[in-house]
This record gives sequence, structure tokens and C-alpha cells, in this order.
Amino acid sequence: MSTPALQLRSRVPRIAEAAVERARLTVVPRRRTSAARMPFVMLVSLVLLLGVIGLLLFNTSMQQAAFATTALEQQATTLSAREQALQMELDVLRDPQHVAERAQRWAWSSRADPRPCGSRTARCSASSALRLPWARSACRPGRQASRPS
Repeated sequence: MSTPALQLRSRVPRIAEAAVERARLTVVPRRRTSAARMPFVMLVSLVLLLGVIGLLLFNTSMQQAAFATTALEQQATTLSAREQALQMELDVLRDPQHVAERAQRWAWSSRADPRPCGSRTARCSASSALRLPWARSACRPGRQASRPS
């Protein structure tokens, strides 16, 4: 009969051999990890490129809008100055002194009666035809003068 110590000694080399067999390393081909990085790098590059192009287009459109705004502001300034000049001219033409001078120059009379001849029937006479240019063609003996609209 063998003793347990002897049995243990004979078993240890067998266990060690099995462990050594299992622990042996074998050479395996390396995995390529660069293939997984390439799509990511391409995606990031594409996003950056599209962002830069978008910024350039946005900047261009903003510059065009600024030029259009400047042109419209200049046009508004010009039109405002023209409006002011026309308003000043209109004020001069509406001035009562200026209206009176024109009336004297054209031989108009300031009567309360708007009829050209001053009569109740508003028949034409030679004197009214001379004073009012529009009444010259309409004034014939026996006809009434009509004002142009």
C-alpha cells in the first residue's frame, strides 16, 4: 500500500504537465483596429467641412443683406430729402402772399361771387372773358360759361 504522500508526489507532476499544456501561448494574428477608426475620422472631417462651408455661405448672405440695407438706407435718405424739398416748395406755393401776387399777375379778382360775370344769370360778357382765361372759349353772347372740372 502506498502512502498518501507517495500518491501525492506522483500526481503533482501530472497536474503540472496538464497546467503547462493549458498555459502554453500560441501566436495569433493581430487584429486590424485602423479599419474601425477610418469611418469615424471621415465622419468628423465631413462634419467639419460642411460646417465651414455653411459658415461661408451664411457670411456671404449676411454681407449681401448688409449691402442691400445700405442701398435702401441711401435711397430712403434721398427720398426724404426730396420729400422735404417738395414740401418746402408746396409751402411757398400755398403762401397767401404768393397766391395774391399770382392773382394780380393773372388779373384775377377776389370776389365772393364765384360766377364769372358777377350777374345773377351768369351770362358772359367781354370783360369776364378777358379776366378769366377758361371763360374765353365758352363765352359767346347768350351762352352761360361753365368752369372746367
